[in-house]
Amino acid sequence: MHVLMVAAENDALPNAKVGGVADVVRDCPKALIEKGLTVDVVIPDYGFHYLERQHLGSISVSFAGKIEQLEVWQLAQSEQGIKQLVISHWEFSRHHGAVYCNDEIGRPFATDASKFALFNAAVCEALLQGVINTPDVLHLHDWHSACVALLLKTDKRFNRFSNLFLAYTVHNLALQGIRPFKGDSSSLEAWFPSLGYDGQTLCDPRYPDCFNPMRTAINLVDKVHLVSPTYCQEVLKASDADNGFFGGEGLEQDLQAANKEGRVVGILNGCEYSVAEPDNCTLASLYQHAELALFQWMAKSPILDSTHYIAHQRLLQFKTRPFSGPLVTSVGRLTDQKALLLRQPYNQHRVIDELCARLSTYHGYMIILGSGDDSLEQLMTAAMARNVNLLYLKGYAHLTGEYLYQLGDLFLMPSSFEPCGISQMLAMRAGQPCLVHSVGGLKDTVVDSENGFSFEGANLSEQSSALINRFSEVLALRETDSELWCTICERAKSARFTWQQVATNYLSDLYQ
Repeated sequence: MHVLMVAAENDALPNAKVGGVADVVRDCPKALIEKGLTVDVVIPDYGFHYLERQHLGSISVSFAGKIEQLEVWQLAQSEQGIKQLVISHWEFSRHHGAVYCNDEIGRPFATDASKFALFNAAVCEALLQGVINTPDVLHLHDWHSACVALLLKTDKRFNRFSNLFLAYTVHNLALQGIRPFKGDSSSLEAWFPSLGYDGQTLCDPRYPDCFNPMRTAINLVDKVHLVSPTYCQEVLKASDADNGFFGGEGLEQDLQAANKEGRVVGILNGCEYSVAEPDNCTLASLYQHAELALFQWMAKSPILDSTHYIAHQRLLQFKTRPFSGPLVTSVGRLTDQKALLLRQPYNQHRVIDELCARLSTYHGYMIILGSGDDSLEQLMTAAMARNVNLLYLKGYAHLTGEYLYQLGDLFLMPSSFEPCGISQMLAMRAGQPCLVHSVGGLKDTVVDSENGFSFEGANLSEQSSALINRFSEVLALRETDSELWCTICERAKSARFTWQQVATNYLSDLYQ
């Protein structure tokens, strides 16, 4: 069986990772070829001209009223059974290597939606012209590849692919790539003016005048894959954000219909376990790499960012006045998905302040690594200024993250929703138990009081209180029962969520 994966990210290539989808696209093909499959992976060329590569062909694509010329390359990073492909066009690389772009208020996804629509059209054209080999299974990832399904199923030029098996993985249902049908340079009819389509199948349920790529793919493909069994059930229910439940995000009826047709499957993502620990894994090394990251972030602007300044001052305090208690860590994007509960009001401040206060009674400290929404970054900066045992590092630094996984005593992941989650798996792999909200992939990987700790609640207030109370209970357990604590750490370290099992499930449930 030959599989072609189409995605926006791929961590097999340098600087092509933003989120967990890049890990999946990097690791899953390796497990699939162990099962005897061959896999091609194609993403846009964000500026990989410096890599050794072979030119496979040129393609002409009709897009937005023009004929665009694009080039298809196979990179030398390809290994036995896996081809790493990229498609080049100035639109993909003009953003200085950035995978995603931020648009002005009022035009969400505009730049990215146009960019990925062109990329998707190029994938279809490359298949039609034989520049990319026709697979047995075309595996699409998230909204960025949804227009492949749209074109193959609705454009008569691609009728020869009408029976090609399409699998679609939803990594994050909250991001759907919604754009207008028309009236904007970044709209469906601007990209594909001659396309005939059924607007009722493609429109957003909440904004009928808008094209929803994710809904389109869900309705057109043969199989829809959610990246954990629990999340697969959650998305069949309507979201209730006011009470802290995030489910189908407007697409629950489409997913319910697909589920009744047997087209929906929940398969947990995997984790790589044959990874060496970072060298010289000490607090001194962690602080050294954190300081280096801070300097690099500071150097990007002639104006000193207050977050970086406060963080550097706090880091110096950590160095000179070591803590004797537990180190609580958190690594991930700073968005409401991850941090909604941390910013909830509690007493006179926020939940994050209460956690720091309770941690201080055990002479412990907390380090949070991640960037994201401006308002949450500022909230964390203000919390760091108030709490002497909190260090917030605004950005992403791979080695700093690796040290945090290895050196932390408790990993904090109170996500309001989590399709799968990789951070908890990485922390567990290092023997660091996690405190998680019992939702999605977190519920499927962390078993309370067995290999970690969890909490839940019927609304935001209950969830906030449950998080704080469970946090206190966990700290007390570590203090009073070292034997049980060590047992839980060992169970976390021995837990296995392998890509080999994922590949087996793909073959039995997703690719047929």
